Amino acid sequence: MAKRQGQERILPAMDALEWKEIVRHILHSRAIDDKEEHELVPGGEVFYQFSARGHELTQTILAHHLTHPHDAVSAYYRCRPLMLALGVSLEDALAASMAKSGSYSDGRDIGVVCNKAGKGATTVLPVAGDVGSQYTPGVGWAEGIRYHIEVLQDRSYSQAICVILGGDGSVATNGFWSALTVASTQELPVLFFIEDNGYGISVPAHYQTPGGNIADNLYSFGNLRIFDGDGTEPESALRLIRESVEHVRTSRGAALLHLSVPRLNGHSYQDNQSYKSEHLLQQERERDPLKKLQAFLVPDLVPEKEWIRIARKAEEAVDQAAEQVFSRAEPDREQVTRYVFAETKADGNPEIQRVGGIAPSPHRFPPGSNRPRPEKGRINMVEGIRRALDYELETNSRVMVLGEDVGAKGGVHAATMGLQAKYGETRVFDTSLSEEGIVGRAVGLAYAGLMPVAEIQFRKYADPATEQLHNCGTVRWRTANTFAAPIVVRLAGGFAKCGDPWHSVCDEVFFARSIGWQLAFPSNAQDAVGLLRSAMRSNNPTIFFEHRNLLDARYARRPYPGDQFTVPFGQARRLREGGELSIITWGAMCRACEVAVEGMDIAVDLLDLRTLMPWDRDAVLQSIRKTNRCLIVHEDTRTAGFGAEISAVIAREAFQYLDAPVERLTMPDIPVPHNTGLMDAVMPDPRKITDKIEALIAF
Repeated sequence: MAKRQGQERILPAMDALEWKEIVRHILHSRAIDDKEEHELVPGGEVFYQFSARGHELTQTILAHHLTHPHDAVSAYYRCRPLMLALGVSLEDALAASMAKSGSYSDGRDIGVVCNKAGKGATTVLPVAGDVGSQYTPGVGWAEGIRYHIEVLQDRSYSQAICVILGGDGSVATNGFWSALTVASTQELPVLFFIEDNGYGISVPAHYQTPGGNIADNLYSFGNLRIFDGDGTEPESALRLIRESVEHVRTSRGAALLHLSVPRLNGHSYQDNQSYKSEHLLQQERERDPLKKLQAFLVPDLVPEKEWIRIARKAEEAVDQAAEQVFSRAEPDREQVTRYVFAETKADGNPEIQRVGGIAPSPHRFPPGSNRPRPEKGRINMVEGIRRALDYELETNSRVMVLGEDVGAKGGVHAATMGLQAKYGETRVFDTSLSEEGIVGRAVGLAYAGLMPVAEIQFRKYADPATEQLHNCGTVRWRTANTFAAPIVVRLAGGFAKCGDPWHSVCDEVFFARSIGWQLAFPSNAQDAVGLLRSAMRSNNPTIFFEHRNLLDARYARRPYPGDQFTVPFGQARRLREGGELSIITWGAMCRACEVAVEGMDIAVDLLDLRTLMPWDRDAVLQSIRKTNRCLIVHEDTRTAGFGAEISAVIAREAFQYLDAPVERLTMPDIPVPHNTGLMDAVMPDPRKITDKIEALIAF
């Protein structure tokens, strides 16, 4: 019987039945690891194997403390013991590893990249394969807990928490530090649960963290309680987990729990740990938490024969589960392209995800109309965006606006001016300077059933958020429609009175080819209102591009189209009708094209696509069949710009109608110059457009 030297043994407040459950989950996890390593991986049934040996005790104890129906976990790839303890069946856990039908992703994702829809029990947010990407969505869920309590007046969320698990390597990532900043400055109900096994694959912890222990470096953080200890000792692990969870659950703010554990296998099956000395490997084996747990429980709480029986039954249960998985059908190949976007059932009703966004909630939107009801006077695009945000904030309590400077300042482009004063700091709020944090936080808020509208000040500034943007777009597909994160990301870009490589980037094609994202690119205030309203009511995530040169341009001013006005995605607008040549464009190039054709004696069919994902293929192809000539004009650079996609579709679907090659007029493959003369030399303009039109007509 293990005792602390010089002290009487004090049993923690957990009864024998609870300890037996912990033993059972740990032994199940070990048995799955054994099954995979000795049979399934060598037999080609599992392709990626990540053992959790050494991490099981802390995770299973944690699971026993996640008792609130609105608790959530933002996990990572070494969290199978936690999943088993939270109720995932052995069969589903193995089916995920073996890429079989059912389980977390229906065979679409790696087996340890897990998720779990709570609905009255702990929710496990969708894991991603990127190290550190779990942190900011977890903080978003925690912020959602507070929002449900304070704004939606739902007291059932009281004392709910979010626990974010990560390894020692993940504490070096942008996501960790961004989440830590948000959680501590906003005093959110977050527990950072750091399992430190000393290595990021082969890189020792002191390369990830100065001094090798992240807890030691964070004692100066305000509003962050630090807990630190050994994750292999049952008594101390239980005490630390219980105290840290209780601290967060009783609304005393964020906490970080650092637990040292051994990694008893390589990072993955292929990793033989040759970089570790035999002495170190032996030290790690001696710290095996399963051995320590056995010494702690046997024979006082669990008789030795019963321990042996539990271990034997665990192996038998895993063997039986594996046999059941072998009999499962392979994932349906006909279904693999489904759930990139929200879908509808055969009866026309929406097929709603289980977790994420407004669609699963009882909220109903006010009536919408594609017909504008214009007011007197004309407004600029900024005013249109502000009024669209204002109406949705007023009529939908689940909408909030977040981003750098969107609060008291009203946004660097003034689009949120006055909204914080009207709706308060809980619904319109500033963020720290981290685009990774803004977007990841928005994703977590969406998982919590809300509609966050995030502002990124300039297109180029979105680059640090690429990981979160990608994961947000693919989550519906990766989880086979279990989770979705419908958010709106507003960002500005493009040239203005001058240009530069930082504030004038368009690069809209990046988002057009980002899986699962809608992309709106309005050219005027009326369309901006309708598209933004449609985006905020959509069940898909949307990039809303606000061109800098159109925000206050006379060309873009239109009467306010009314609070019911919406614009469907994928529906182009015909700016001019003609039968001699088609021009396909969007954004600020609409004005340049209209100016170019104004004085020409050529009947141009001019289309403003308005949205690039989806884009109106039918309108484009119908125009080509009528005019037999096509010019595509866009501000983005030429190589692999979105014009190339349109050209490819025309070549495939309307080649026989063409009387001339499809032409493109774009920026060359360079950044936008700052000098106005240099910018004018390379930017598409009316003169260059006119020259292209004349050349095409003369072909």
